Amino acid sequence: MATVFDGIDEKLATWLRAQPMFFVATAPLAGDGLVNCSPKGLLGTFDVLDERRVAYLDLTGSGIETIAHVRENGRIVLMFCAFDGRPRIVRLHGRGEAVMPSDPHFDELAGRFSVHPGTRAVVTIDVTRVADSCGFAVPRMTYVEDRDVLDLSAAKKGPEKMAAYRAARNSTSLHGLPGLPTHPPTPG
Repeated sequence: MATVFDGIDEKLATWLRAQPMFFVATAPLAGDGLVNCSPKGLLGTFDVLDERRVAYLDLTGSGIETIAHVRENGRIVLMFCAFDGRPRIVRLHGRGEAVMPSDPHFDELAGRFSVHPGTRAVVTIDVTRVADSCGFAVPRMTYVEDRDVLDLSAAKKGPEKMAAYRAARNSTSLHGLPGLPTHPPTPG
């Protein structure tokens, strides 16, 4: 049976930050729209801002579903699983916002995370429900290390090719919802 918490206390915050991977799920408002679930990883890309607010660094990928869905309706859930130690699943339900590099608060938020050349946004979540469940069926797995492929790919492309890639692959969702605004490449 799930336990619902009043918020994220320091003990839970420490556990959440220590997980090397979590999942993000969103959906468009359209009844026939596809539900999206994305794995997120890389140490230092998730943080607890306070007992009711979390954020993660959004890195350039092949799609833009999460940002498009959050921009449309805000609904989001993050799920963390214990793959080692005691079994546990924690879900953070809430309202998300994609903070873009052009936003005046972006640099302050992005400064909380590890640096990655493919950073395209920071997703913040105002958490409305914090709940855990047993996780008894989640397999025990060993974390070996983060993969560096995403960072290497972004670094190899450089700012201009990353901007072109985002314009081609991240401007709209699978159902045509607005994704990333198009803007000129950033220096560096």
